[in-house]
Amino acid sequence: MARTIWKGALSFGLVNIPVGLYPATSDKSIHFNQFEEGTSDRIRYKKINERTGDEVPQDRIVKGYDLGGGEYVILTEEELESAEPKKSRQIEISDFVGLVDIDPVFFRSSYYLAPEGEGADKAYALLRRAMAEAGRVAIATLVMRNKEYLVAIRPEDDALALHTMYFSDEVRAPGRDLDLPETGDVTDRELSMAQLLIESMESEWDPGRFHDTHREKVEAIIEEKRQGHEIVLQEGPDPVAKVVDLMEALNASIAAAAKPGSETKSAKRPAAKKTTAKRAAPAKKAAKATKAPARPKTAARRKAS
Repeated sequence: MARTIWKGALSFGLVNIPVGLYPATSDKSIHFNQFEEGTSDRIRYKKINERTGDEVPQDRIVKGYDLGGGEYVILTEEELESAEPKKSRQIEISDFVGLVDIDPVFFRSSYYLAPEGEGADKAYALLRRAMAEAGRVAIATLVMRNKEYLVAIRPEDDALALHTMYFSDEVRAPGRDLDLPETGDVTDRELSMAQLLIESMESEWDPGRFHDTHREKVEAIIEEKRQGHEIVLQEGPDPVAKVVDLMEALNASIAAAAKPGSETKSAKRPAAKKTTAKRAAPAKKAAKATKAPARPKTAARRKAS
């Protein structure tokens, strides 16, 4: 059973729904400790005064904002606390918008909201169904861990998903910040070929097809070494990027996608539905569809006894 990380109430109009907030994802990254080579001695970090080299105790450390040029503004804990948002156990919906109107770049982290306590189930189910049938996403604010978040609440098949979001001034404008090419040099024939290639590679979204191959290989190496096996590293040559004609590359790609047995061949799936959505919606939770990936084989041989 997942553990709630926040409890409060979700409100729209005069309706209050007691809810709990649960993580929608789990970090599967492999984390390592650091040791001195040849020993089992852990490496620890200390907070050091860069001028004197002396270790500084936690109660002597203060926070400062870097103004540049070696100038800092030092702030006390009391001054920082005065700027914290007012503590609240309320997620108050202020707007309902279309999901396609929200660029996915605004989404940060994903959670699930679940009803908490007696009498919350019906109001929760009512809100989820009404939002789903209206095709709307709720916009609200959430105060959690002394920080205020802009959030979007999205109806899923059986739950309400909550996504924390970036504020508008935190999202970069690519046309302003990046050196991007113009599209005027693209010919109609090149565009037609590219569209044909996209059509030949269309498929239904299946998150179970994708998994972290790097993590699987590291887990396999750890298991081999745990069993006392010696790891034999097999290094291949680095791939060399070839400069080819654009039309030649498009033609070859289309031919490869159309080969019998190709998973992306459009004839093996229903025709894709056309949509006027301006942007893609966040993917639904993949837990139900995702199977545990098979552990890859790693070249290894036992040590000579």
